[in-house]
Amino acid sequence: MSAPVYPGSNQPPYPMPGPYGDPSKAPPPGFQMDYNQGQPPVMYQPGPVGYGPGQGPEYGGPPGGISPAPLSGPAAVPVGVPPGLEYLTQIDQILIHQKVELLEAFIGFETNNQYEIKNSLGQKIYKAKEKNDCCTRNCCGSLRSFDMKIKDTMDREVIRLIRPFRCVSCCCPCCLQEMEVQAPPGTTIGYIQQDWHPFLPKFSILGANKETLMKLEGPCFACNCCGDVNFELKGKDNDQPIGRISKQWSGLLKEVFTDTDNFGIQFPLDLDVKMKAVLMGACFLIDFMFFEKVGEANQRSSVFS
Repeated sequence: MSAPVYPGSNQPPYPMPGPYGDPSKAPPPGFQMDYNQGQPPVMYQPGPVGYGPGQGPEYGGPPGGISPAPLSGPAAVPVGVPPGLEYLTQIDQILIHQKVELLEAFIGFETNNQYEIKNSLGQKIYKAKEKNDCCTRNCCGSLRSFDMKIKDTMDREVIRLIRPFRCVSCCCPCCLQEMEVQAPPGTTIGYIQQDWHPFLPKFSILGANKETLMKLEGPCFACNCCGDVNFELKGKDNDQPIGRISKQWSGLLKEVFTDTDNFGIQFPLDLDVKMKAVLMGACFLIDFMFFEKVGEANQRSSVFS
């Protein structure tokens, strides 16, 4: 089968090579892979229920207010999946939309970035918010260090992203960008590390022990002038794409007057759920590196600037 295309994207689908995209391999039991039949593409859809923060059922317990989707058989409980990430085992793409900050849009005062993370049907599954201080945001700009908390629909933190301050010059290969991904908070599951290259944005997706598992490679100029910007996800030992992170064109007014960005992440359905979470972190790192504007400053478009 060919990979689905992001809503609103002009990019054609591409074949997904094995082992992730082998059409001879049937999907795991209970997984629904057809997004066009009017039914939710997963066993259940996370949604807010009548609980306050910290009052909902424990992870792994009964889903409570989660509405079930029709199933051909019982749903297996994921093994070795960090709490709160069970939903990611059943999807192969994510949409990330940055929320518009009115104070930032009108007076150029940089505020903490906030994002909504949705499935392919546009249903919100997580929310993310940057955490740092005013001085760091407005003095260090897009290079700023931060912690980012990703919470589920019951307001429980399931992922934490930690980005230290690093330089951006391609002339300093010893101090390139990186990010740590924790799930649950306090337990490291992977890293995103920028690879030195004279003109291409390249990144390594690392495991908890900093072993290289996948690669990300972007275009020479990450400038979305009336089109999407694609960062191709590849295996560590081959050049065949197995996924993609796309900065999607948001329209002329949003692109010019705000730094509100839309992204799509596409990955193999059977990819380790921890690596799916790490790819979410990679998307946020790419956003800050190449598409974040502070005040009147222009966004970066390459590793040079």
